[in-house]
Amino acid sequence: MPTTLIEPAALAARLADPDWPSSTAVSSSRFLSGARFAWAAGHIPNALYAHLDHDLSGPRTALTGRHPLPAIAALSATFGRWGIDKEVQVVAYDQGVAAYAARLWWLLRWLGHPQVAVLDGGIGSWSVPGCRSTRPPRCARRGTSRPPRPRIWW
Repeated sequence: MPTTLIEPAALAARLADPDWPSSTAVSSSRFLSGARFAWAAGHIPNALYAHLDHDLSGPRTALTGRHPLPAIAALSATFGRWGIDKEVQVVAYDQGVAAYAARLWWLLRWLGHPQVAVLDGGIGSWSVPGCRSTRPPRCARRGTSRPPRPRIWW
C-alpha cells in the first residue's frame, strides 16, 4: 500500500481492483463554497470532502494559530464517521499544490494510520486517460472499528 505518494494511473488501477483493500479518497480545502462546488462538480469515485477549518483543525483561541491541531478525540471521531479504520487506504488530494492534502496525510500519520498517500499532482492530474470522475456526492460509510490510537512522539 502506498504511504507517501500515489500516481493517478496507479490509483485508477487500484480503485478498479476488487482484491485491493478498501480505499477512501479525501479532497480537502480551506475555502468552503468554491472548493465544495468544485468537488461536487467532479471528484475521484467515492471521495469525501474535508474542510480545513471544520474537519482538519481545532477551534481557534487567543492562544492558537489559524489552524490549531484538533483534539485527538474529535479527529478520531471525524475519521471514524468517514469510515477510516486500520484496513482503509486513504488517498488525500486537493485542488492546489497539496498543502491541504499534506495536512490530512500528516494528521492520519500522527494518529498512527500509515496507509495514507497524497495523490501526486492533486485533482488536476486525475484527468489522465483511465481516471474517471464521479459527480454526485457520496455518503461516507460508517466506521465499524475504532479509529487508530495516536502515536505521540516526544
